[in-house]
Amino acid sequence: MPKTLNPQTQKQALFSDLSKLIEQSRQYVATQANSVLTMLFWNVGKRINESVLQNKRAEYGKQIVSTVSTQLTEKYGRNFVEKNLRRMMQFAEQFPDIEIVVPLARQLSWSHFRELIPLHKKKTYIFEN
Repeated sequence: MPKTLNPQTQKQALFSDLSKLIEQSRQYVATQANSVLTMLFWNVGKRINESVLQNKRAEYGKQIVSTVSTQLTEKYGRNFVEKNLRRMMQFAEQFPDIEIVVPLARQLSWSHFRELIPLHKKKTYIFEN
């Protein structure tokens, strides 16, 4: 016959179970939010690249990125400063296939991608004697 837990032990067990549920939910929300933000940044970069490439003028590209950065920063905050927009553009350029980006975005954060962008760009050279 199972022994009945005393009220204090029951409260502790309930608190422990609820804490686990809350922590798991928080982790899930953070993971989902990060994935959505990563995809947003990829889409922003892709859209700017399309606009700049369509006009195919370097000066136009510089101007549009600067202008749109100012507008987006005013409305949405510092995530959209020019330097970050250029990173988003590099991200979309270096990882052009959305079919690859979507599953990666579920596993990697925007910070991870920011670290990978320059590495993905570099080529490996084999030097022969």
